Amino acid sequence: MNWDDESAYAEPPAGDRLVGTAADGEDRAVEAALRPKDLGEFIGQERVREQLDLVLKAARARGATADHVLLSGAPGLGKTTLSMIIAAEMGAPIRITSGPAIQHAGDLAAILSSLTEGEVLFLDEIHRMSRPAEEMLYMAMEDFRVDVIVGKGPGATAIPLELPPFTLVGATTRAGLLPPPLRDRFGFTGHMEFYAPAELQRVVHRSARLLDVDIADEGAAEIAGRSRGTPRIANRLLRRVRDYAQVKADGVITREIAAQALDVYEVDARGLDRLDRAVLTALLKLFGGGPVGLSTLAVAVGEERETVEEVAEPFLVREGLLARTPRGRIATPAAWEHLGLTREAGAAGPAGTPPQQGLFGG
Repeated sequence: MNWDDESAYAEPPAGDRLVGTAADGEDRAVEAALRPKDLGEFIGQERVREQLDLVLKAARARGATADHVLLSGAPGLGKTTLSMIIAAEMGAPIRITSGPAIQHAGDLAAILSSLTEGEVLFLDEIHRMSRPAEEMLYMAMEDFRVDVIVGKGPGATAIPLELPPFTLVGATTRAGLLPPPLRDRFGFTGHMEFYAPAELQRVVHRSARLLDVDIADEGAAEIAGRSRGTPRIANRLLRRVRDYAQVKADGVITREIAAQALDVYEVDARGLDRLDRAVLTALLKLFGGGPVGLSTLAVAVGEERETVEEVAEPFLVREGLLARTPRGRIATPAAWEHLGLTREAGAAGPAGTPPQQGLFGG
């Protein structure tokens, strides 16, 4: 198994975010121990799991390699885990690499030429491959063949290299960036959805059992409710709550203990952390709820524009607390309610400007 450095495609830094979706060294080590080994043990993603089960069972019945699989969705939802389950279900070895690690067609040719028959190649962040490697992958996926260019200039020749049948599992957080010729070569495409709180509660219970942590149903529900729909975050919060319970309590995680622990780590009841609340607070208190430009908002919270846009905003928009408009970012009524603030009628807008009148005054 090849584990490439994930830092090249992690989310922009925003301090050590407990609710961040990028996996650090500790996360990867724990996830390796907690990963389910087969589809029956995998929690959530019911539709993708059912469809994938049919694809794999049909391939085994034919005695053939499985179709190429494309998995899309946000980080931390289980794309890598599913790729390992595909290999386990097919009884095949797996090789793991990432799109940013393949900068030249020769890098991809070296990997493909060393595959064995039936092997699973997991290519994370596949949309970030270089264009020459991407074009080489077209032929490899469709015809199990690559052309290796020998020499340069007019004397260069293409030597065809036959490949054994293999299964490519591609994972991407941005399916829209995949070119249609590459996307069309996948026999199965599955989109990973965010988890419901009940599903995350099952994930927390399973992880607690494997980590030998004593947890009550209410404690698991409290952790699940603050996990932003992501198993990776749920497992990370569980470990931090476990530490708190061992130091401050008798080691048993109840609802009260979980809430106290996550309050210490500044993760509130809806899963917002310090950065999320700072963005909302600035938007509400300094700019009257908006609209306000992204750069101005970033300066107000002391963060880079990219950090606010790519780290904080996606979750705030998904939770219905913030909206992006052509005029700038605006807060929704749910944001005022969540922070316990009230906007006075006729209150000043951004930077103290008076409220705009409607078309007919008023």
